[in-house]
Amino acid sequence: MSSADQSMSPTTAQGLPWRVKLAVGLLVILAVVVVLVSNRLLTDRYTADTRNRAELRLALYTGNLMSELQRTSVVPLLLSRDPELVMALRDGNFSSTSAKLIALQGQIGVASIRLLANDGRVVGATNRNILGTNNRNDTYFVDAQRTNETIFTAVKRDSGGFDFVYSRSVQADARTLGVIVVSVDLMKYERAWSGLQDAVLVTDSSGTVILATESRWRGLLVDEALALRDAPSAIARALRATADWAQDPPDAYVRGEAVMRTEARVPFRGWRIQTFTAYGSVREQVNGILALQIMGFAILMAITFYILSRRAWSRSLSFQRESAELRALNVRLQREIAEREKVQKDLEVAELTLAQSSKLAALGEMSAAVSHELNQPLAAMKTYLAGARLLLQRKRPEEALSSFQRIDDLIERMGAITRQLKSYARKGGEAFEEVDLRACVSSALSMMEPQLKARVVKISRGLPRQPVMVLADRIRLEQVIINLLRNALDATKDTRTPQIDILLSAGETATLSVRDNGHGITDLENLFEPFYTTKKPGEGVGLGLAISSGIVTDLGGRLTARNGDGGGAVFEMQLPILGNKQEAAE
Repeated sequence: MSSADQSMSPTTAQGLPWRVKLAVGLLVILAVVVVLVSNRLLTDRYTADTRNRAELRLALYTGNLMSELQRTSVVPLLLSRDPELVMALRDGNFSSTSAKLIALQGQIGVASIRLLANDGRVVGATNRNILGTNNRNDTYFVDAQRTNETIFTAVKRDSGGFDFVYSRSVQADARTLGVIVVSVDLMKYERAWSGLQDAVLVTDSSGTVILATESRWRGLLVDEALALRDAPSAIARALRATADWAQDPPDAYVRGEAVMRTEARVPFRGWRIQTFTAYGSVREQVNGILALQIMGFAILMAITFYILSRRAWSRSLSFQRESAELRALNVRLQREIAEREKVQKDLEVAELTLAQSSKLAALGEMSAAVSHELNQPLAAMKTYLAGARLLLQRKRPEEALSSFQRIDDLIERMGAITRQLKSYARKGGEAFEEVDLRACVSSALSMMEPQLKARVVKISRGLPRQPVMVLADRIRLEQVIINLLRNALDATKDTRTPQIDILLSAGETATLSVRDNGHGITDLENLFEPFYTTKKPGEGVGLGLAISSGIVTDLGGRLTARNGDGGGAVFEMQLPILGNKQEAAE
């Protein structure tokens, strides 16, 4: 047995190195195959994820552009019907035109506003430095005089950028008096995009770049813009060739870096928007997983050397070498993970900033509406204070206390209105409760008592004996009724025997009708549009009915208007009866 063992010993000693070589060779081949296949699969997966995120950002950018364009498109129509601007063009008196346009710019939030006379001369502008300049040869002026519609024009500046303007002719007595020009501030989105990692551009229907994060792209075709890049060095060309061989060819190069192109259609005049996202984030994610695989194969190789090696010295040396490699790989992996976490945090901060900016913009619009609703309680408080002062002078303190109590109720009402704004800022729910419409009508008439006492107006009320219960916000519901009464009171200002009829009925829905014997409604289509008013300048801004319509819609009802058969106007508010829970919920 011992001689046999001695005869096998040399064979065994000679066979071990071959087994070690074979095992190492197979392990290396397996590692290479796994890394190559994983690189391909992971690259495809993370590239698809990156492209999906880019498409989501494109949808957000497109929505922002369309919102700004649509919001500004209605401004020329409103300004072309402004009586002050029409009177200024007709009389040739433009002393206060620029001041009015500057005030309107602050309220509406557009880039600039210009008023051009019929000869193309700028007679009013938010930028007083351009007063007196002549624009009669500009496209937006010529096209606006040829039609009664609002014209959109992209004007290329000498500096290479574009001005985006809406223009519309100002007409009176079937003749054109001038042109109103409103500029759209789309450059703010370009500045916002410049702070991101992606390169963004917008092209018109002809393929010309009109907005871009790269200023030298503007005015060029897309292919011409992408061709503008610095000549790469020899090292850069070698790295690029290596990267292109290891992955799919890139869609384009931006600043010498391979990028993927994502494109979407902007539903406006054939515009298109494109983003160019670098492959760097994809490579970081893929390299992180590949590093883990390599580390796993390295560990497996170290174990193989440890098991198959017969000499302790070789086993220890191999272990130390592999341990050093593993530590290096671990350090690189931790560095890449830390960089990835930093990029993710920066993206989260950008998204939070964008959400806060959108919320602040909405709060600004709501603040304007709430301030409009505070005017009525303030006017009533002024009247009650004057009455209380007169009662105190006449030594009638008990009656003065009644006025002070009403002032306290008005202050509570104003606090409730402002709490609605705070509730919106906290994204809180609506303060809905069971409300009797009869009590809301009585409270609204009490609020309107100073205005009703100031004039002789006949008020007739038709209220049912039984409660008419609805689910609503009491303060906002009273605001609607006060706005309807105030409009009826204003409509009967020039009537000899003014009369206002209030009728409340309960059927399938709760219907409140407010009718007056005034001059009626001339434009039913635009009645509930914001800033539409038939009052003289300074008497109203046209927000009351628009706010009231929005409140009734939020409560699940509707607000309509029509002209009465015997003259005057009739406003009807319909709300779901509280008994119909499904309709009230809607």
